[in-house]
Formats: sequence, structure tokens, C-alpha cells
Amino acid sequence: MQIGPYILKNNLVVAPMAGVTDRPFRILCKKMGAGLAVSEMVTSNSLLYGSAKTLRRANHEGEVDPISVQIAGADPKMMAEAAKYNVDNGAQIIDINMGCPAKKICNVMAGSALLKDEPLVSQILKAVVAAVDVPVTLKIRTGWDKQNRNAIAVAKMAEDIGVQALAMHGRTRACAYTGDAEYDTIAAVKQAINIPLIANGDITTPEKAKYVLDYTGADAVMIGRAAQGRPWIFREIEHYLKTGEHLALPEVSEIHRVMQEHVADLYDFYGDLSGMRIARKHISWYTKGLKDSANFRHAMNQLQTIEEQQAAINEFFERLQTQSTHLQYAEDDAATTDEAMAA
Repeated sequence: MQIGPYILKNNLVVAPMAGVTDRPFRILCKKMGAGLAVSEMVTSNSLLYGSAKTLRRANHEGEVDPISVQIAGADPKMMAEAAKYNVDNGAQIIDINMGCPAKKICNVMAGSALLKDEPLVSQILKAVVAAVDVPVTLKIRTGWDKQNRNAIAVAKMAEDIGVQALAMHGRTRACAYTGDAEYDTIAAVKQAINIPLIANGDITTPEKAKYVLDYTGADAVMIGRAAQGRPWIFREIEHYLKTGEHLALPEVSEIHRVMQEHVADLYDFYGDLSGMRIARKHISWYTKGLKDSANFRHAMNQLQTIEEQQAAINEFFERLQTQSTHLQYAEDDAATTDEAMAA
């Protein structure tokens, strides 16, 4: 798939997730097979440009091209300034967030709340496209609620203005993350536009990725929650799409190594204390559903130093390996492993 001048190595994209798709996670997912990873959203409020959080989010050192940064806001001028700021700091693609359903975003009329106001959508898209000389992409939902699905109108508008790719989550803003994603609207949007369309929502397995691509005609799929603690899902999907066959699950030793490297990157990126705390959720995702992991996860949240955290990780995985080199899931979790790993 191509976005502007950038030809992606495949059609698998990491969804932007607040508090998750930081630089360490994006680099890891690209190593594991993702063709593109979109950053967690950066506010358009210029007063925050000097904050430590914003500076971290603008840090792309060591990241594989193309670098895509998502911006969020409701003021066209501020969004244009945010786009320029991020391009000046290494962004090669600017992604506009009109898909986030979080109340704190929608309450300031940003994210998916913008879908209620198509004239404002137009103003924001025009301002951002005119402000930068890199490709601009857009993330939307199917509409504000089930009675107001306006994705086709917004998609056509975006294409006419010069947006170069569209990502679409198969739920309305009102649905948030409840219920099942629907793909009929994504399929209808694909028929209405000529720019690349990336389908998102409930894609948790290689089979589901193939189904969504076939059903919607989308050019790519975007993986979000299913990649949490399971970054190898990208190589699994890529292999399945190419061959129709499943890769073997990663061995215990590989999960141990991947998690240790990821955690070490978090320490380096955030500093020891913040990195240790942020690592907790990733460690929980990596081990969710694994045999004897419930007590481990509970104990992990009580540890206060990186040394204790690393020692606990090593002890847990060494114990797993003495039982088997292959993954073993707790019996009560076996039926819902995919959901657990993507929670």
C-alpha cells in the first residue's frame, strides 16, 4: 500500500492508542511485521509543546520510516500549527484524529465528536493539508451514532480536500468499544472513494484480518487492542495472508526475550521510575492467560524498582520454561485466549 511517496512493506497498520503506541511500542511492532505504526495522539494545544509528555511523543529516534504522527483538536488554526510542529520534529505523515470516542476528547468537540459538524471537519482538513508538504491521513468512525452514520460524506470530503488515506473504525462514537464492529459501512465507503482505506475494529486473528479485507475491499487493516502483549500478531497475519497457513505460536523463550527488550526500552525512554510503572500494563498484557500468571500479575503491581521487576519477570518465565518450551494457557482462559490477550 502507498501513502503519498511512501510504499509500505505490507498492509498491516498499528492503530494509534493513547498511552500505548509510544516510540518503544511502535518500534517493536514494526520489527514484528507492521508496515506502519501511528503515534498516540498529540494535542494541538501549542501551550503543551514544551511539556515533557509532548516532547517524548515528538521523539522518533531510531524509528523506521515512515513516521506517522496523529494530532487531535477542534480549532483549524491550532491543528495546522500542530501539524507543522510535528513535521518540523520528524513526522513524515500527519494523521488527524476524528475517531477517538473518549469523553474527555469529545467534550471539547475533538476526536469523533467532530463528525457532528461537517463544516468544521472541512475547515480542519483544509487547514492541515495546506499547512504541510507531507501526506495527511484521517481516522474516523462510521458516524456519531447509529442514526447518524455520515462516514461516506466525510470520506468523500476528505478525498476532495487532499487527504491521502483514510482509516475507519467500524463503530459509531456512541458505541465506543461496545458491541461488535460492523464492516458494511466500511465496504460502502471503499466503493465511494479512490484513496487507500484502512479497516479497523475487532481484528484479533489472522482469519479475521483476511475476512475484513475480503468483505470490505479495504486496502489494509489496522490492529489496536489485539497487539497489546501480542506484537507478533503482525507477522502471524502477514504469513497467513500470504500462505493461508498459521505460524506456530512463539515459544516461551521468545516471549521472555521480547518482553525483556520492550521493558528495557521503556526504562530508557521514560526513566527508571516512570518506565517501571508504565511497563506494568505491558507485562500484564504479555502474560494474560498464561499458566499460573494471575498471582504473578498481582505481585508485579506491588514491586517498586526495575531490579525487582526484572527479577520477577525472569523467575516467572524460567518457571514456565521448566514446564514446557511452548505456551501453556490456564484452563479457564483457554477458550478466550485471543480476547484475553487483546483486552
